[in-house]
Amino acid sequence: MAAVEETSPAAAAGWMPADPAPLGLAAFALTTFMLSGNNAGFIPNVFWVGLALFYGGAAQLFAGMWEFRNRNVFGATAFSTYGGFWLALGITVILLQITKLGTTLTGPNDASNGLAWFLIAFAIFNTYMLFWSTRINLAVFGVFLTLEITEILLAIGFLVAAHRSVAPVAADVGWIKAGGWAGIVTAAVAWYASAAGVVNGMSPTRVVPVGGPMWGRPSSTARVGSPMPRTGS
Repeated sequence: MAAVEETSPAAAAGWMPADPAPLGLAAFALTTFMLSGNNAGFIPNVFWVGLALFYGGAAQLFAGMWEFRNRNVFGATAFSTYGGFWLALGITVILLQITKLGTTLTGPNDASNGLAWFLIAFAIFNTYMLFWSTRINLAVFGVFLTLEITEILLAIGFLVAAHRSVAPVAADVGWIKAGGWAGIVTAAVAWYASAAGVVNGMSPTRVVPVGGPMWGRPSSTARVGSPMPRTGS
């Protein structure tokens, strides 16, 4: 008996929605670059906050919602989570800077300690997404691998800052500076995956290589860096 391929209502109507993954990756890459440049010491502070709210946050969250429409569980989970990550981080920084929320902290090390655990929590999420990214392609795996390294380095840096009672900046904590440079690499890999997704989605055949899955067969909805499926003539 022949296998029956499940078809979405959009595909049945003769069209497919655009792949939101290149947008999500671009939003993640640019915002990561700006914050990482600050952590590395060559981009001034604050300039990443607006991007965290509107590009890395809102745009990436929208990409995640659109991935739900495409029935891409991996992309929906990844983009929605990291969209929430940027929104939460940006709002937290704003609250700490312009309200009296910071005075409720019990000690001078609490901000650094809190940021460390914030990163550790997302590193836990990133770990299993890193494993499952091996079923997508090498470019996506590279994004999650470099991000894992970045989050771990920064978490260590903020724990060190809390222990030393120093300002959690790259000038005072080498781990944070190292995490900043790792974040620059993460942004570069994400930009590559985004660029590949754009041009491959515009072409009937793959133009920019992204590699294949390391194991298993990816779902037909896992389209990051691949040409859009064509329906009809």
